[in-house]
Amino acid sequence: MRLYTYFRSSSAYRVRIALNLKGIPYEPQFVHLRRGEQVHPDYLSLNPQGLVPVLVDGNHVLTQSLAIIEYLDETHPEPPLLPKDSPGRARVRALALAIACEMHPLNNLRVLQYLGSVLGHGEENSRAWYQHWIAQGFPAFERLLANSATGRFCHGDAPTLADICLVPQVFNALRYGCDLSPYPAVRRIYEACTALLAFRAAAPESQPDAE
Repeated sequence: MRLYTYFRSSSAYRVRIALNLKGIPYEPQFVHLRRGEQVHPDYLSLNPQGLVPVLVDGNHVLTQSLAIIEYLDETHPEPPLLPKDSPGRARVRALALAIACEMHPLNNLRVLQYLGSVLGHGEENSRAWYQHWIAQGFPAFERLLANSATGRFCHGDAPTLADICLVPQVFNALRYGCDLSPYPAVRRIYEACTALLAFRAAAPESQPDAE
């Protein structure tokens, strides 16, 4: 397997965690987003969206981190990243999507670059933008975790797709100086995840292309 990745991409971070949790070896291919390598014609032939990650598995070229992770879960079932029961799978997917669809898109690199280069917002205003949307998203996520299905991790006592989405979002929130003290469940689960080697090895600072 080849994974097209960038060390600081939250979406690529998710897939690295999933691959590590399942013990699947892969060959990283580095795409430097800040240098614009994602819009080179060769890369666009793999992913016309010009985004990372892309996973190449034989003749299969897969895009979108959550779709890739569910593909990995179906083709490499152990350990499972989704619960066996339908309500549990729905809850885990909802938690994952609360981050991947509601929080992350507002704060990804393309948005922050547009705020700066096109709209003329300085670094301080871009940071305030980031912190605002974190403060909108995490209170609701904290309330979603106030559920009997929450255990050591977001759902039960083993990592799932929800935790895979949560950890990169917390990592970036900390990088942007967000106050996470109001979210004790989020912080507790983040600490439980990052105690595991699979999560630590996937972290941005652990990647060969880290800067």
